[in-house]
Amino acid sequence: MPAVEPRPIDKLDDDDYPAYTMGRAAEMLGTTPAFLRALGEHRLITPLRSEGGHRRYSRYQLRIAARARELVDQGTPIEAACRIVILEDQLEEARRMNEELRTRDREPQR
Repeated sequence: MPAVEPRPIDKLDDDDYPAYTMGRAAEMLGTTPAFLRALGEHRLITPLRSEGGHRRYSRYQLRIAARARELVDQGTPIEAACRIVILEDQLEEARRMNEELRTRDREPQR
């Protein structure tokens, strides 16, 4: 019986794959490229660069940018919005890790 080779990871399914150009990302978010650059300046998201030096964004980064845009649209200054989103992301990660530890502690010991 021949060995079955694993399916290559589909880059389009990868939340961290930088699939979107700045123009496309801005269009999807209903914002401007300047807004995305500002998020980078405030270190909320750091886009990867293509070989030609163009900014490329992942789906994960677009979700983060969309949350920042919601806050800015509600009147939050961009600096504060970026800090809030960073803290929300850190809180979510801490909750995830806490749940993993709880689940591991509930498993029977061998």
